[in-house]
Amino acid sequence: MDRYPPIADHGLIGDLQTAALVSSHGVIDWFAAPRFDSPSVFAALLDHDGGGYFLLAPDHPEGTWKQLYYPDTAVLVTRFMSPDGVGEIIDYMPVQPGTQATDRHQLVRVARTVRGTVRFELACRPRFDYARADHRLDLTPERATFHAPGATAHLQSDIPLEQDGNDVRGARTLNAGEAAAMVFTMCPPGGEAPPPTTIEGVTEAIFENIDFWQLWVRTSRYRGRWTDTVYRSAITLKLLTYAPTGAPVAAATMGLPEQVGGERNWDYRYTWVRDGSLSIRALLDLGFVEEATHFIRWLGDRLHAHEGPDDEPLQIMYRVDGDPHLTEEILEHFEGYRGSYPVRAGNAASDQLQLDIYGEALYGLAEGREVGEHAGYHGWKGLAATLDWLADSWDRPDEGIWETRGGRKDFTYSRVMCWTAFDRGLKLAAEFSRPADTARWTRARDEILEQVMERGWNEKEQALVQYYGGDVLDASLLLAPRVGFISPRSPGWLTTLDAMDRVLVSDSLVYRYDPQASPDGLRGSEGTFSLCTFLYVDALVRAGRLAEARYAFEKMQTYANHVGLFAEEIGPSGEQLGNFPQAFTHLSLIMAATTLNEALDRLWRTPD
Repeated sequence: MDRYPPIADHGLIGDLQTAALVSSHGVIDWFAAPRFDSPSVFAALLDHDGGGYFLLAPDHPEGTWKQLYYPDTAVLVTRFMSPDGVGEIIDYMPVQPGTQATDRHQLVRVARTVRGTVRFELACRPRFDYARADHRLDLTPERATFHAPGATAHLQSDIPLEQDGNDVRGARTLNAGEAAAMVFTMCPPGGEAPPPTTIEGVTEAIFENIDFWQLWVRTSRYRGRWTDTVYRSAITLKLLTYAPTGAPVAAATMGLPEQVGGERNWDYRYTWVRDGSLSIRALLDLGFVEEATHFIRWLGDRLHAHEGPDDEPLQIMYRVDGDPHLTEEILEHFEGYRGSYPVRAGNAASDQLQLDIYGEALYGLAEGREVGEHAGYHGWKGLAATLDWLADSWDRPDEGIWETRGGRKDFTYSRVMCWTAFDRGLKLAAEFSRPADTARWTRARDEILEQVMERGWNEKEQALVQYYGGDVLDASLLLAPRVGFISPRSPGWLTTLDAMDRVLVSDSLVYRYDPQASPDGLRGSEGTFSLCTFLYVDALVRAGRLAEARYAFEKMQTYANHVGLFAEEIGPSGEQLGNFPQAFTHLSLIMAATTLNEALDRLWRTPD
């Protein structure tokens, strides 16, 4: 087995407060607790030898592995088939009840033989605090307790446990129809172990978890094409949302590279205003009103807190509880995924100036107006004050949507989204009859549009470009017709789309931009950006290129992994790259699927 499995060779399990990755060979090689953004407990995906892992797998040199989700759930089944027998491993995390944050989280694993005879082996090697904290082991045949300075973990197992240094291992042969359960419980220092497990109790709990997910999916109103694909993306978005606050993280992982061996290795376990705001419309389109409303409240709280850097109303990202402090550090003792160093924890981009976030925030709030008057009077005052600030602040260089570290520029997309902020603010003020300096907002909105069309347009390329005075194309502008900045069938937009086709699109896959043509302060290259591919599908539909859009969407599905998940990027050989799974990709998949489905319905609808 490869020391580092492919990034895509994993399924995701979670309990709506944190999550874990399970490889298709039965290894949990990523798990952080008690929250998404907490230090890791298992991180072999970032350092094979020192990161820690939890293996449960057949002890057999040969065989075929398959992995799938129990339909419409987050219960993961890993199957092993050999001449001697067929085995299954069922992995899930019990969903935490309600929205109360907790510091107790469980990984439940069940080994089962369905045909013949299978010998299962177990190895549990936790490495607390990003493998920086030593631990002490207390052991009985049925239970191992790992004591670390900041946490205690209990492993209860139907497979007899043996000491392996400060870790444990074990093995047991199961005949057809036999099963064994393992429960790994994270808790505060000195926390008590849960009651003893039984296979009957664990089996009952699995079906309760199945019921939770299937009942949730049934609340969706989506009945279009690609139902399984859309539902899997919806489940993934929910798995990546921190239930106590309603804040989605960008991905479950940190440090996975955009280029293997390169330095573009970021920590994505935080909540971006941009990503979360765009999720509101997707959630509402699927009928998930409660989730959309919860994030709207979170976003309103951030506006009210006014904790952005340099007196800005917002910063681009926060911790899941709204904490704005995301200090970045390099974990020098981790070698990185397949040598992709440095491994960063935290994210220094949090103090960047990215003016587009105000457009996404207002776009999300305006899209969410159907869930009720979300802000109230005092909330509106905070929103209006934000737009008053933006009226004085929009016309300046920033770091842009892609968080480049090559210096500030007059990014065209940032200006487009500032236009969106004023446009949606004006519409909300009119709809709810709220006090606002509408004359000032209107003036700013119109100035931005004129400026973008004059300075963001490149005559040679016949296209809107990445920044003023440049000639680099940027796929972020694929959102311009969706937010209404430009008509999706206007001549200027159609030639922009044609230019992107020539430069950024490769077999329907879309690059963000060319880092060689527009240096971003980082070495190396990257793959195509899956978010941009789905935005491209959305833009093609709006431009009337329906056949191309459907073909691109269908081809993109072939790049999903074996259980329907997407990382951030697609590499030159079709491999998935970057943090995994990425919420923004699954969000944009939903956006593209709903836009495309509605257009196909209109096309094939029988006239009255």
